[in-house]
Amino acid sequence: MYQENIHKTFSIAMALLVLLSTISFTMEKHFCGDVLIDTAIFSKAESCCDLEIKAITVAEKKSCCKEEMEVVKGQVNLKKVTFEDLNFDQQIFISTLYYSYLNLFEGLPQQIIPHKDYSPPNLVTDIQVLDQVFII
Repeated sequence: MYQENIHKTFSIAMALLVLLSTISFTMEKHFCGDVLIDTAIFSKAESCCDLEIKAITVAEKKSCCKEEMEVVKGQVNLKKVTFEDLNFDQQIFISTLYYSYLNLFEGLPQQIIPHKDYSPPNLVTDIQVLDQVFII
């Protein structure tokens, strides 16, 4: 039981590791001057420049506001190997291993149950009790 729990925990941890190593995301940061206003990972960062008075010129807004985007790229070059990509020796080894593994296990013979569809008759009385015949 203990080993089974460890095995399941390790399997889940490995699946999460593969998932997290292949995921990509973008982190947006919005600065007004030198002050960090908002940080967003999966959505757009809020801008403080939209909230300011409309009288401020565009040039002042551009000097005031600054946005940074950091792209965290996951692993995208996962190698998929097909059977044809292997060399001839590896193909023979894998095919013989597969064939020998399949032949390790024999299927159970089909068991024939002759009385599978037979329904016993309804008992009206217990004949052994009626005749008082008991096996001792």
